[in-house]
Amino acid sequence: MDLHLKGKKAVVTGATRGIGRAIAETLAAEGADVAICARNQLQVNEAVESLEKKGVRAFGGTVDIADAEGFKTWIASAGQLLGGIDILVCNASALQNGNTEEAWKASFEIDVLGAVRATDAAMPFLEKAAERHGDAAIIIISSISAAETTYGNSYGALKAAQIHLAKGLAKEKAARHVRVNTISPGTVYFKGGVWDMIEQHMPDTFKDAMRRNPTGRMATPQDIANAAAFLASPVSSFTTGINMVVDGAMTSRVNF
Repeated sequence: MDLHLKGKKAVVTGATRGIGRAIAETLAAEGADVAICARNQLQVNEAVESLEKKGVRAFGGTVDIADAEGFKTWIASAGQLLGGIDILVCNASALQNGNTEEAWKASFEIDVLGAVRATDAAMPFLEKAAERHGDAAIIIISSISAAETTYGNSYGALKAAQIHLAKGLAKEKAARHVRVNTISPGTVYFKGGVWDMIEQHMPDTFKDAMRRNPTGRMATPQDIANAAAFLASPVSSFTTGINMVVDGAMTSRVNF
């Protein structure tokens, strides 16, 4: 299927590894120009070089998402360099679990306010793109932890806030054809990622998580990127305000 992404302009935050990197690479493979950001300049440079090898224009920046003005300025500059923004993917996360004030503050600052700032700064570009082409898309990477909990945990609570934010923006921007959706991955495994670390240092926890995966495996970043590419594309132009759960049937709740 042609996703009609060739020539689109995409911004992906937290895109040098894992899910964000897979999304950026997949969009580039479909012909989209991509701007990415992360905290490590060497990793940004390597990712941009890889993206450019796919024959698209790619830009990268080192950004502290907690720096509100600096982050919003970078989003705007990315839009200028790309010549517009058709797609915004908010992937950056503090990855903070726990019930400490530090965990709550970090999750709020990066996961929630990061998404708020990115969408606010990108919205003028997205609205112009939608006016020209009839469609623009925002995707926020949330988590099944938004609706699964066994203890007080900042990560899940503020991932749930992202879903609430996306639904509200989807209703608000529907008439302007700016679509807003979230993706909630289950357990995602890649080298250097959280579940790789857990496998090495907490093998019993890892085995328990594997037992809860009915498919017998965890997701790959590419599994999530494939879902993101669909939601980012005009092929899904009537899909907005949803939370797409990509968990291999790990959760038991009914989504409706």
